[in-house]
Amino acid sequence: MSSTSELAVSFGDVRDAAGRIEGFARRTPILTSSAVNDHCASQVFFKCENLQNTGSFKFRGAFNALARLNEAERQRGVLSYSSGNHAQALARAGQLLRIPVTIIMPDDAPAVKKAATRGYGADVVEYDRNETTREQLAATLSEERGLPVIPPYNHPDVIAGQGTAAMELLAEHPDIDLLLVCCGGGGLLSGSATAATALKPGIKVVGVEPKAADDATRSFHSGTLQTVHNPPTIADGARTPSLGTLTFPIVKALVSDMVTVSESAIFNAMVFLMQRMKIVVEPTGALAFAALFDGVVKAPDRTVGVIISGGNVDILGLRALRDAAGVE
Repeated sequence: MSSTSELAVSFGDVRDAAGRIEGFARRTPILTSSAVNDHCASQVFFKCENLQNTGSFKFRGAFNALARLNEAERQRGVLSYSSGNHAQALARAGQLLRIPVTIIMPDDAPAVKKAATRGYGADVVEYDRNETTREQLAATLSEERGLPVIPPYNHPDVIAGQGTAAMELLAEHPDIDLLLVCCGGGGLLSGSATAATALKPGIKVVGVEPKAADDATRSFHSGTLQTVHNPPTIADGARTPSLGTLTFPIVKALVSDMVTVSESAIFNAMVFLMQRMKIVVEPTGALAFAALFDGVVKAPDRTVGVIISGGNVDILGLRALRDAAGVE
């Protein structure tokens, strides 16, 4: 296990990020549901990052990273890659800070996410997942265009920004003793664990990912970085190939456990949140709650925090998501 002094991000970095994004990122609401509490036999607090700027927690890290650029770097612009939420977040942050943004996106990314990214003024470069990887294309374009890459999760300023969501949640509800966080590349999970364990030593932080994309869970339990290639999950934000070189050590050091949930559990959790709590949530956004709702994580008589990571779902595509999840 790494010592906290060796990790890429400290709680001080998260605290600094909170000051940097103040007035730009929303302090998103924290909701409760008696139906959820009864079902789970616990008190559950939902941090609703689906109501964040651009519809996901990603705005926090994206804005923090861009805000730290010097004037020459701002004039030149930045490059990144994303299936959608980091793309939108970086595009909007660039729009606010007047920084040109180029985003590499898979051609099968949700149409609503591609449209929003372009709507925020970014130059979108599409690619075929079967022909190349976004990392390879990013390296090529970065060299050709002279643009620095701000990746969606493996960047200290991005991780620090993401941690501000958990920081806000625990500031309002310091009695939370279990925090559930979705995991793709680990930016939100590692940032949340950094903030939560500093604010409340002894808190249990659990990462949740799809069974079909279980690289982080395998990495956590084996102690060796594992990978996955284009996993078939409806949680498109969790289709990352692996944890990052910065996020993996933080996850190993500060996260208590990693668990996985089925595609049907993800879909059912998402629909429950829509029907009973009246909030729009995307599949990845429902990941953390799915573990609790489906009983993968049991927390009777505990005070639980759940980060709903995003709400960028194509409502007209719910039938297709249901079919892909295998829900009758």
